[in-house]
Amino acid sequence: MESGTTTITITTVDHDHDHNHGGGTAISDVHQDVIKTHILTRLDGATLASASCASSHLHALSTEEQLWREICSSTWPSIDDPRVRHIISSFPGGYRSFFSDSFPLLHHRSPPKQHHHNRPFLAEIISAVDVHYKESLIFSKVQENETKSDWFLCSPLRFDLLGQKESVQTPIRHVGEDQAWLDHLEENLKLSWILIDPTRNIAANVSSRSPVSVQRQWLTGDVQLRYSMVISGGEDSSEVVQCAVVVTCEGKVGGAMQVLEVSMQVEDLEGKHLNGKDGLVILQGAMESGKRKKERKGEGKERFEEFLTMKRERKERKQRREKALDMACIATGFTIFAAFWSFLLFR
Repeated sequence: MESGTTTITITTVDHDHDHNHGGGTAISDVHQDVIKTHILTRLDGATLASASCASSHLHALSTEEQLWREICSSTWPSIDDPRVRHIISSFPGGYRSFFSDSFPLLHHRSPPKQHHHNRPFLAEIISAVDVHYKESLIFSKVQENETKSDWFLCSPLRFDLLGQKESVQTPIRHVGEDQAWLDHLEENLKLSWILIDPTRNIAANVSSRSPVSVQRQWLTGDVQLRYSMVISGGEDSSEVVQCAVVVTCEGKVGGAMQVLEVSMQVEDLEGKHLNGKDGLVILQGAMESGKRKKERKGEGKERFEEFLTMKRERKERKQRREKALDMACIATGFTIFAAFWSFLLFR
């Protein structure tokens, strides 16, 4: 098993087979303090989950709350917030449940199992957001948003983690203006945006870990990184929406970069940003019934490009329908005009 640069091999051996045939040492023969202190603490969450399936002995040792708390805190430093810690303690399996909710990707084609419009709205939703550059944490914040006001429900859903005049200094040195620099940022800036439902004790990561696009804004020179998670937009699996996260950075060549914007909106295939009511219904449905799966490298970008293709095809179909309607109106108008002109001629 691998965690970072450490490689650990665990071999499980049946006790009876071992004693009868002189096999290797069974994992249950190793003192549990050695396993917990020198082996399990070196594993990341995904590897620890796999190790827990290797034997009943490892499973028992791998379910300790403190072990999963340390893994979750190192993966997402933002959740060390006291309010978030209290909420996670109420999850059915504590930090282990939180990890299983938040680490895998939401499957974008798993539609809700029921009509979520009939479900009462959340009173609030919590965002726990972390941005890493290589191995360094450059941004971390927890934000609580109330969701019951008319303003939230009727306005476009948008979570902003920085105010208009706020910025966060980073250790990233702005080294160039060319495409190679943008490619470098795409490779090394990782983001996690976890939404937490404090009422139902569930969570979900609604962002790709790597940017799906990195562009320089021609007017300001700022660098805009887009992260995306495409999820089901309703009971029809062909209807999808995009959780669009934007991180905007500024900085002159040779200087340190600053984070100016970290925001999220929900966009449909029409290119419209959903309001709070509709967006919340979709997010609740994804958190509750969206399937989780391990992310492949580049999968977030593939989903985003597929979303853009579907969006473009829908726009083209709409334009064709509008063009056909225009032609029908013109033909109808011409027919009426011709009939009226004929009537005048033959009076």
